[in-house]
Amino acid sequence: MEMELSTDVEKLSETSETQDIDTDDLLELNQFDGLPFSSRYYKLLRERKGLPVWVAKCEFMDSLMSSQIMIVTGTAKTGQSTQIPQWCAEFCLSAQYQNGMVVCTQIHQQSTVELALRVADEMDVNIGNEVGYSIPLQTCCSPDTVLRYCTDDVLLREMMSDPLLEQCGVVVIDQAQERTVSTDLLLGLLKEVLLTRPELRLVILTAPHSAEKLLRHYGSVSQIRLDGPQPCEVVYGSGRGGVKDYLCSALRLALEIHQNQKHGVIVSFFYSEIECAHAILRREGANLALSHGELVPVSLCPEQGDSPSVISEESKSRRVFLTCSPSEDLFWAIHSIRFVIDAGVQKRYVYNPRIRANSIVIRPISKSQAENRKQLAGPTGKCFCLYQEDTSLPAESVPHILESDITSTVLFLKRMEIAGLSHCDFIDRPDPEGLMQALEELDYLAALDDDGNLSEIGIIMSEFPLEPQMAKTLLASCEFDCVSEVLTIAAMLTAPSSFLTPPVELRQKALLCHQRFQHAEGDHFTLINIFNAYKYAKEGPYSNVERWCEDHFLCLSALQTADAIRSELTEILKRLELPVSLPAFGSKSNSLNIKHALLAGFFMQVARDIDGSGNYFMLTHKHVAQIHPLSGYGTEMHKKNLPEWLLYHEHTLSENNCIRTVSQISAHEYLLASLLRPQEGTSSKILLMHFIQSISVKKKCIMFKIMFINQL
Repeated sequence: MEMELSTDVEKLSETSETQDIDTDDLLELNQFDGLPFSSRYYKLLRERKGLPVWVAKCEFMDSLMSSQIMIVTGTAKTGQSTQIPQWCAEFCLSAQYQNGMVVCTQIHQQSTVELALRVADEMDVNIGNEVGYSIPLQTCCSPDTVLRYCTDDVLLREMMSDPLLEQCGVVVIDQAQERTVSTDLLLGLLKEVLLTRPELRLVILTAPHSAEKLLRHYGSVSQIRLDGPQPCEVVYGSGRGGVKDYLCSALRLALEIHQNQKHGVIVSFFYSEIECAHAILRREGANLALSHGELVPVSLCPEQGDSPSVISEESKSRRVFLTCSPSEDLFWAIHSIRFVIDAGVQKRYVYNPRIRANSIVIRPISKSQAENRKQLAGPTGKCFCLYQEDTSLPAESVPHILESDITSTVLFLKRMEIAGLSHCDFIDRPDPEGLMQALEELDYLAALDDDGNLSEIGIIMSEFPLEPQMAKTLLASCEFDCVSEVLTIAAMLTAPSSFLTPPVELRQKALLCHQRFQHAEGDHFTLINIFNAYKYAKEGPYSNVERWCEDHFLCLSALQTADAIRSELTEILKRLELPVSLPAFGSKSNSLNIKHALLAGFFMQVARDIDGSGNYFMLTHKHVAQIHPLSGYGTEMHKKNLPEWLLYHEHTLSENNCIRTVSQISAHEYLLASLLRPQEGTSSKILLMHFIQSISVKKKCIMFKIMFINQL
C-alpha cells in the first residue's frame, strides 16, 4: 500500500513538472518577432523533431560556424527544405544580421510559395514579414524579412544589380540535383562571390547521387548525409512491352487500384499522352462510380501553371493525378497519396544549335527521381514501377545547360561582366557549338560591340526578362511606334498558352470559338485579339471573366499571367525612359509596323513555302517544316490559301516537325527589314544571301535596283 502511494506521488510530481515546463513554454518569446509562441508552434515543433533531418541539427550548426560551403545530401521527405533554412536564420540572428539574411532557392514557383507558408507557420511568424518569398511577378517580403524563399531565376536577376549579394548572409541552393540552367549559373557565380566575401555561407541541398560531382567541383568542403524515411513497398514491372505499352499498363493499374484498394490518391508519371489517359480514365471511372465510388482524373501540366488542389482525407472520391512533369515537387503538400505509378521515362527538350530548333527526346529518369517518387507514397503506400528492377538508371539527369538554347544565358553573363563578375566556373561547361551560336546570334541582334562586349543595345536588352530576340523586338517597336501591340505579343508568348485543350467531344466547339479571334495577318495578331477581348471582358459589361474564359475555352490563369507580364514590361520601359505608344491596333500601317518590329528580332526565323503545299523552307539553316495544326493557318479553312512567306516564333523537331506561332510577311517586307539594319552588317549580308538564292531572276533585278537606289 505504501509502495502504491509512493508511486502515485511520483506520478503527481512528474505531472506537476510537465505542467511547469508547459507554462514556461507558453511564456517563451519568439526570437524573431519578440511575441509569445502560440500553442500551434509547440505542436509543429513536435512534428519537426520527428523529421530525419532533426538529428543532424547540432552537426549542421557547428559546420555552418566553421565552414563557408556545406553540402547536405538526403532523399525526399527528410525535412531539409524546411528545417535547414530555419537553422540558417538562427545562425544569422546570432550574428545580429551583420552579414545579411537567408535566401533559399527553389526551381518551381509553387513549391517556393508553399515552403514559405509552411516555414512561416513553423516559425510562428506572419508570411511577408519575417519569412517571405519572391517569384516572377510576385513578391511577398518586407524590410523585416530574415528568411526568403525565391526561384533560382529571380535570384539571378537580382545579381545583376547586386552581384555580390550584399544583403545575404547565407545562400541555400535547394534541389541542386535538378541542374537547371539558373541553378548551374548560381553555383558557378557563387564560387567567385565566396572568394570576395569570406563571411558569406553557401549551403547546397542535393540528392545523394549528385553529391560526388559537387564535391569534385568545390573541393574539400563539409558534407552531411541524412538518412531517409522508411521506403514504401515497391512493385516492379516485367518491362516486356517497351515504352509504347506504358500508357496501357498505367491506366490498367489505376483502375485495378480503384477497384481493389482502400482510399488514397493515385499519382501517375507519364512522358506524354496525358489527354488520352484523362479521357480513358474519365470514361471508365464513370462506369465504376456506383460500385466503387467516383474516380476523378486530374491532368497537371506545370508549364501551364497547374497545381494540385488539397484533398480532404474524408472525401469519398479518389483522384488520379496525371502528369508529364519529371519533378515530384507538385505533390509534396498532398499527404493522402498512397499509390504511385512510375513509367520510369521522361520527356526532355534538347536544343540543336545547328538548326536552331528543339527536339523531343524520351529517356530514362535518374536514380534521384526514382527514389523521390518512391518516397511520395509514404511508408504505408505502394509504388508501381513499370520498368524492371535491374533497369540501369543514370545517377543524375543531364544538366539543362548542355541541352538548352543558351543565348539568354550568354547575354546574362555578359551583363555580369559589367557588374564585376567576369568568371563563371561551370560544373559542366556548355557545348562549344552552342556557345558560338549564342554569341553569333547576339552579334546579329547588335547586342555586342566589335570587341565582343555588350553594346548599349545589349545592355538595354538584358534589362528585360525576355529571350533576346523578343527583347530586340520590343526595342524596335519604340522606333516603329507599335509598343502597345508588341508588349501584348511579348507577354502572351512569355506566359503559358492561353488555349485550353478540351475533351474530344468538345474540340470542334472549341475550334469554332478560337476561330473568332483569328486575324488574317497571323498568330501574333491573333494573340493581340485574344488579350484585348480578355481585357474587355474583365473591364467591360461581362459579369464573370472566369465564365467568359470557360465559354471561349481559354485559360484564365495564363491570361492573368500575361497581363502581369505586360505590366512589368511597361514599367521597365518607363524606368528606361523609352517611349510607350498609344494603342493603334487594326490599322494597316500598324500591322506593317508590327511586322517590321518582329523582323528586327526574329529575322533569322523566316520560312518560305517552296511547293505551295505547306512545306516551308527555313532560310537560315535550310530545313523544311510544316505549320503546327493549332496555328490559325493550320486549320482546314486556311490550308488551301497558305502564305508564301512566314515569320515563326518556334521550331520543334517532333513527330510533326512543325513551326509554331506564325504570321504572314512579304518578300518586300523581309528585304526592307534587312536594308533597315545598317548597324548589323554581318547579319544583313547573310540573310540577304539566303534571300537572293530563294527568289526568281526577275525579282533579283528589282531587288538590286532597290539596293542601288538605297546606296544613292
